Amino acid sequence: MHAPSLARLVQVLRNDVDKGLLPGAVALVHHRGATVLHEAVGLQRPAASGQAPVPMAPDTIFRIYSMTKPVASLVAMMLMEEGRLLLGQPVAHYLPAFAGQRVHDEASGHTAPVAREATVHDLLRHTAGLSYAWEAGTIPDAYRTARIGSRRHTNTQLAAALGPLPLLHQPGSRWEYSRATDVLGAVLEAVEGEPLAAILQRRVFGPLGMVDTGFQIPADQLHRLAEPFAKDPLTGDAVALIDVSAPPAFESAGGGLVSTAADYARFLQLMLGRGTATGLPGTAGPVRLASRATIDFMTADHLGSIPTVGDILPAGYGFGMGVGGGGGGGPPPPPPRG
Repeated sequence: MHAPSLARLVQVLRNDVDKGLLPGAVALVHHRGATVLHEAVGLQRPAASGQAPVPMAPDTIFRIYSMTKPVASLVAMMLMEEGRLLLGQPVAHYLPAFAGQRVHDEASGHTAPVAREATVHDLLRHTAGLSYAWEAGTIPDAYRTARIGSRRHTNTQLAAALGPLPLLHQPGSRWEYSRATDVLGAVLEAVEGEPLAAILQRRVFGPLGMVDTGFQIPADQLHRLAEPFAKDPLTGDAVALIDVSAPPAFESAGGGLVSTAADYARFLQLMLGRGTATGLPGTAGPVRLASRATIDFMTADHLGSIPTVGDILPAGYGFGMGVGGGGGGGPPPPPPRG
């Protein structure tokens, strides 16, 4: 790796810290089997309420929010490999609350039956007709009334509350970043018969040695948690992040995990190795969680010509199974054999 380029990367982060755009950051670059950069800049916890500031450290723990999605999606692909989760199966097969869904037409105010049921494939690629409901409108209002995304809901309760609500789009007709991965978490629990935290620990975190990743931080490790500014430096709005000091009722597959840069790099090494991670400290030999064909299928574009909603997915980008995938425009690839 080019050392001056790595130094420039760190300097860009330092500049943002100096400008007050973020409290601090941890940069990690892994290249050809070796960590070539792992550096902390700025503060892990800004000074607040009379507390002294805490410097950022390489092993600082962060709330990783939507970086949770690829992890849950990988487990879905692993279950697909085992023949225990079928991508073409309707969501309602696993979660009965999703039976008989209807689609809302904002112009008329009426709903109509779905042309076809949303499938597990739709959940993975965000084409299930769901939303995050950040904007105004009839369906976002319905989400808020049903308290969709409440930290007090379990995944089963989320599915029970969300399933009967009208969809924004016909399944398979639009890509919209959404609660789909949270619903996928409920599907994983239905298939495996245990809480999502236990599933991810057994299938991913344990095998990869991701010791600092989960849905909560133990009390004796809370001093390592990164905290934000009290107010957003760009908008002035108050910043409130999820509480990760105790086990949550809502183990969100879409955004609930905490992790460190080093832990998440282990997961990324597995993805880069197309299902196999080698040279992980503390593990006995290579760790294989999925086949190369499965990871290739997961990271390919599954949208083709399906249009997108919003500006989260830039023009020219495709989307795979819980991750960005390839360039849009081509037909989705066939699933791997066996």
